[in-house]
Amino acid sequence: MARVLSLSRSVHHWRPLWAGGPAAARVRRMSSLEERARVVFAAAVEGVQPDSVVRRGLQRRGDELLVDGRSFRLSNNLHLVGCGKAVLGMAAEAERIVGDHLVQGLISVPHGIQETLQHHGKQNMLLGSSSRIKVMEGAKHNLPDANAQKSAESIRELVSSLTERDLLLVLISGGGSALLPAPVPPITLQEKQDVTRRLAAAGATIQELNTVRRALSLLKGGGLARCAYPAQVVSLVLSDVIGDPLDLIASGPTVQSEVHPEEVWSILERYNLSVSLPSSVKEALNKSSSSQGEGESGKRTQDSTAGDHVLNSVIGSNTIALECAGRRARELGLRTVVLSPGVCGDVRTVARLYGLLSQYACSPGKEPPLELQEQILKVGPEAGVESWDLCRTMKLLEEGREEGWCATCLLAGGEPTVQLTGKGRGGRNQELALRVGLELSAGSMKNPAVFLSGGTDGQDGPTDAAGAVSDAELEAEAKNQGLDINSFLSNNDSFTFFSRLSDGRRLLLPGLTGTNVMDVHVMLLPPASE
Repeated sequence: MARVLSLSRSVHHWRPLWAGGPAAARVRRMSSLEERARVVFAAAVEGVQPDSVVRRGLQRRGDELLVDGRSFRLSNNLHLVGCGKAVLGMAAEAERIVGDHLVQGLISVPHGIQETLQHHGKQNMLLGSSSRIKVMEGAKHNLPDANAQKSAESIRELVSSLTERDLLLVLISGGGSALLPAPVPPITLQEKQDVTRRLAAAGATIQELNTVRRALSLLKGGGLARCAYPAQVVSLVLSDVIGDPLDLIASGPTVQSEVHPEEVWSILERYNLSVSLPSSVKEALNKSSSSQGEGESGKRTQDSTAGDHVLNSVIGSNTIALECAGRRARELGLRTVVLSPGVCGDVRTVARLYGLLSQYACSPGKEPPLELQEQILKVGPEAGVESWDLCRTMKLLEEGREEGWCATCLLAGGEPTVQLTGKGRGGRNQELALRVGLELSAGSMKNPAVFLSGGTDGQDGPTDAAGAVSDAELEAEAKNQGLDINSFLSNNDSFTFFSRLSDGRRLLLPGLTGTNVMDVHVMLLPPASE
């Protein structure tokens, strides 16, 4: 353990506040590790519901609005706009808090979302009949379309009419980029989509794609805040991106960014697209290069999105979901360890990491084998986990062994990827759970851990499940029922597998949640002797 200790800093020791009594009795009533894993996941989702995050982030004190320690005066001067998959629920709660000062509102939300929420009984996420907020639906299949563009134009018209006495509340969540398409004239929506599609097909990075998108948009990259100037802008953000980078969430409509026309041209030339660009795109880029707003560097100045004019606040994220999950786990008598909210990379690599960590925590003997530490430190960074987080996690897991804890709850989040090789039905969470199940059953001694992976939006890929639960019994259970795990994996058919296995008992089926902060992973690790 010397190598781990040398890389670790001092770690806060958390010990239970009970040895028996009512809390211990509640723990004993939990019938299984799987049941506890499901309860912990539910707490993560509940902690980032649109109404919950808005209540935490938007506080009221008389005629004052408090956000992130700053105060804003309310005097029938509030206007509201928003875009994203979770924005309808966010807007409903915001109106409940500050509706008496709301002049008008307009939100761009996914096609069919109101009917879907109604069907799932999510009345608290719907606006009342007397609401002053207009709802416009668009972006069918999560793609920008004419309806979304009409919504974006209406939002731009609303915010452009504001004055210095007005306060603009902007609500943003994942999916907002497709719901706020506003190409720079004379570019059409189809032309803008064609350019970005061709760039993506040519192998452009996400950073390069976003640079070009911002240059061709009126509202992305701080454009919405520029249009609202000189009004005060307060933006509340529900993050669905690893690390919560404000400029990437919904393409940052209220976040200052710098547009260098020469950089855009360089990207287009790099992928041999500069010559074949539509004339409208060339005209817009050339106009940007010669505009009066340029400084000596040739960049479009965006002073209206800097300083006190705009406040951006992340009110919901994967980190917050993990904090809520951790609190519930401790209530259940579990020792909580958070690995990272930024797990990413191929699901096969991520599954291998979880398999190694479970071996580390549950292997017999006083100390885990040194080779396990080395493998974890090698595989972890490939799954998006920093060496420091790996060392901290191993140190805490080892302390749990030494202190004789009944079970540890290892929490993580993020957004792994799946390499598509087949045409089955599934999603990254179900495939990850399936692959972790194989990892747990490998070797001569079956691992006693239980693993859950679920999408916080309640939908994993094109399926009705959010994810699934697995353990070391998964492989034997599948064989007894005539199911070949490898054939399902090769066809990316994890949903079909879990649906057929024991009548779908292992599926995670919370239904539509109305939020999205990526995925949550829960691994319950009993000690080796349990």
